[in-house]
Order: sequence, then C-alpha cells, then structure tokens
Amino acid sequence: MHTHEIVNQVPDLKDYNLFSTDLALAEGVAREGAGWHACALSAHGAELGSAEVIGLAELANRHTPELRTHDRTGHRIDVVDFHPSWHALLELLRRAGLHALPWMQPGDGAHAARAAGYFMHGQVEAGSLCPTTMTFAAIPVLQQEPALFAQLRERLYAREHDGRDLPIQHKRSILIGMGMTEKQGGSDVRSNASIAMPMDPLNGGRGQPYLLSGHKWFFSAPMCDAHLMLARTENGLSCFFVPRWLPEGARNPILIQRLKDKLGNRSNASSEVEFEEAMGIMVGEEGRGIPTIIEMANHTRLDCVIGSAALMRQALVQAIHHARHRSAFGRHLADQPLMRNVLADLALESEAATMLMLRLAHAFDAPDDPLQRAWKRIVTPAAKFWICKRALEFSGECMEVWGGNGYVETGPMARLYREAPVNSIWEGSGNVMCLDVLRAVEREAQGFALLLAQLEQAAAGHALLAARVDAIRQMLATPADRREALARRFVQQLVLALQAMLMLAHAPAASADAFLAGRCEADGGRVYGTLGAATVTAQEAILQRAWPAH
Repeated sequence: MHTHEIVNQVPDLKDYNLFSTDLALAEGVAREGAGWHACALSAHGAELGSAEVIGLAELANRHTPELRTHDRTGHRIDVVDFHPSWHALLELLRRAGLHALPWMQPGDGAHAARAAGYFMHGQVEAGSLCPTTMTFAAIPVLQQEPALFAQLRERLYAREHDGRDLPIQHKRSILIGMGMTEKQGGSDVRSNASIAMPMDPLNGGRGQPYLLSGHKWFFSAPMCDAHLMLARTENGLSCFFVPRWLPEGARNPILIQRLKDKLGNRSNASSEVEFEEAMGIMVGEEGRGIPTIIEMANHTRLDCVIGSAALMRQALVQAIHHARHRSAFGRHLADQPLMRNVLADLALESEAATMLMLRLAHAFDAPDDPLQRAWKRIVTPAAKFWICKRALEFSGECMEVWGGNGYVETGPMARLYREAPVNSIWEGSGNVMCLDVLRAVEREAQGFALLLAQLEQAAAGHALLAARVDAIRQMLATPADRREALARRFVQQLVLALQAMLMLAHAPAASADAFLAGRCEADGGRVYGTLGAATVTAQEAILQRAWPAH
C-alpha cells in the first residue's frame, strides 16, 4: 500500500526579486535620494533571489571555516579554509560595491543606496557581511593616514574579490578586519592590555611602525588582509593597522589559536589570536585610539541595524509565503483571522524597521548638518539597541508560523533564528548602546532639540504619538543620578516615536494608524498578533503591501 503521498508542503521560496517585491524598500530608496541606483538594485535583487545564490548561502553555512595552524612539515601557517561558496558570496558583495560605495561615489543618497544593497544581501546570507562591513568602516579611518591610504586605495575600492592569501602588494583587492576585544575587558576596551613598542625608539608616533604583543579574544574574519586594532603605548591606547603579511613577504606573527564555535554567523570565521611582536602602523594620534575608531563604530553599528532589519524582512517573507501555501483546519493559514493578525503585525514591524534604517543611512550623507548629525550620533545606537533586539523575538515568531518545519535545519528559519542575536551583541550590547545614547543626547544638544522638534511637529493631531513624545521629555527631566537606570526605557520610547513619525509620513494611512495603535497604546506591542479590531479591514492590504501575492 502506498502511504507516502506528499501534500500540503510549502515549496521553497526562490527565483524572486528582493528589490521589486519590497515596496517599502523601493519607496525608501527613492525618498532618501538613492533613486539613481534603483536599476542596479533591482538587478542585484534578482540575482540574490535566484536559486543559485540561495544555494550558495546554504553551502557556506553547511561547510563552515576550518583552521590549519601548521603545514605538513610543522611550519606555522595560520590559515582558515573556506568553501568556494564563501568566496562566491564575497564576489557578489564586491561587485555590488557594498564594501565602499559611498566612498567611491560620494553624494546625496550614496549611503542609502549602499544600505539597500546590504539589506538585500543580509536576507540571503549574513556571515559574508562581516568582512564587508569592517572594510567599509575602516576606509574613513585609513583616510586619516594619506601615505598609507595611497598604498591601499586601489585595492580597497576594487570591485572584484581576491581570496588569495598573499601580501597586500600582490593582491588585486583587500579586506580589512577588526581586533578590539580582549578577554579581560569585553566592551570595556579601555582595559585592553596589548602593548605596542616603536620599532625605532627614536621615531615613534603617527604613521610609524610598531611591534605589537598581546591577545585578542575576538579577532573578526582572521583571513582579512589586515586588521585595525587597539594596543597600549606609553601615551595610552592607540589604533594600529596590522597586515597579515609583512612588506618583505614574511608572515606577520599573528597566531590564530582557535576559531570560535558560534551559535550563528557560522559561515564567517571569528577567532582568538596571539600577537608575538607583530608589526603594525599607528593610525591617528598616539593615545587617541578610541576616538580614532569611534567613526568606525558608527558605521559598523549602522550595519548592525541594517542587518537585523534584513533578517526581519526575510523572516517575514518566509512566514507569509508559508502561510499562503500551508493549509490547516480546512483553509490556508493566511486566511485565518488570528494568523492574519500576527502576519500583519509582523509586516508593520518590518516596514518600520526598513524605514528607520534607510532614514538613518541618509543621515550619514550630511554629517555636518546638526539634525543629520543627531540622527547619526544619537539614533544609530538607539536603533541598534531596538531593531537588533526586536529581530530576536521577530524571527522566533516567524519560525512559529512554520511550526515544526521551522525548527529543523533543512529549512531557512533555523538559520535566521540563530543569526538574529549577533547584531545585538556585536559592537556593543544593549546597555552599552543605551548609555551611549544618553551621552550623545548631552553632547549633541542642538541636534537633539531639532530631533525633538521634528517629533513634536509630527505628533500634532496624533494623540498616541504626542503622549510618547511627552514621555520622552519627562524622562529627560529625570535627575541625573536616576537617568542611567531608565536608559533602556528612554531609548525604547525614542525609537518607537521615530518609527511612528516615519510611518505617519510615508506609509499608507491604515498601516500608520495600525502601527501607532499597536505600539503606543498601553497594552500594545508586547507580543505580535495583538492588533485591535479597528485594523481588521486593513490587514489584507498590509500583507499585500509587504509581500504581493504571486
């Protein structure tokens, strides 16, 4: 008797265009000045959504990096081997310019254009974004050293990936990593103990070579051609450019002790290393290493926001796709009122995250404008706190839509779920971000006043948003000795108010009203699927906007 008839199983989502099927993304690209890049983004979106590229992402996460510390004869080599799919993904990223687009083509909309491409790639494969992000963020730091940057510029900007393990002068393109975290300090980089001694005791300082000794607990993407890292000189923590190979062709003594066995982000190698008098070139002023890398952190934190918004978008699309194909109790899941409420609520969350990350990217195009600087300096850590945390719960809810099929590694949901925590942890966890927001509000007083004025103007006539803006002002009046304990509450209020403002300005009215009601009412937003009765008639339109039925 034949017992294995396959019915009611959902087909894989593949061969679709990640750009043209995302109305919020396409509209945001035009709105934030990046419309000139729309055709390239559409072509990139079609390629990323192809079965071939989706297959590359699966391979890169199934065949994870492997460390070889020694060769056959016992010589130290410290090589990390990757599956060919990893290099194919890096080639895609490079060709799309996601490693350097705003530096190669500066101007209005450049950061938003790059953010949109990064957002789409993050939906397909997140691990390969790590060396891309660090290279992107390193460029403005390296530009502070004109002589060094002149040697690197062509290889940093190159649109091809060169995965060969060779000295920089023999490469067509290069990638830059980071090595900040030490075992005793974590986020407290001021406690870093690695030391740097000038190679010429009579000629140290900016742009000069040093010998670095110490240990890094997290050394990201160890096969990058160079890393930026912090080490201590006589005058305090300084920033150094540390190449994998020495100029004369010998290996720099950077010893990879092990690869981290991570929960997610498994296609990408993260390592623990020892420096045995490794050569590094000082970047920026001696003793000013932390201020030197703050600009780098702004960019990497923005990418954490974009990457988490990307995971949310992909989880949403997979959930809606599943619900439209899977039947239970006599009808498709997507036709059942409570499931439709859940999906519509998730769609609103994803659209608000997309709007916020694009608006934030746009602010990076005009850092000298006080309002844009406030978005960059205050909203970046705030958005990193909120969007990255929401991605955790969001991906879990979308996995639940799939039921047991979502909990197995053969489908896409398990990888999305395992990927979600990393952006909330990397580049400063939640408390670090919220405390940074408080500091930035004090330092950027003029810009924050303009930001509040924007919110108050948007809140006119919208009681729910007005109440949230009032709550922000009340928390600002909290005595300084109590303000730190309320930092998470303040940041949550701020981000939700900004998202509501953007939704009111740019989303359909029914979507904006549903978002405000779902997040700003006293009992709203605790779990997904709690939208009120007033939104029922709008829910199908919300879902069609999020993922048009095929």
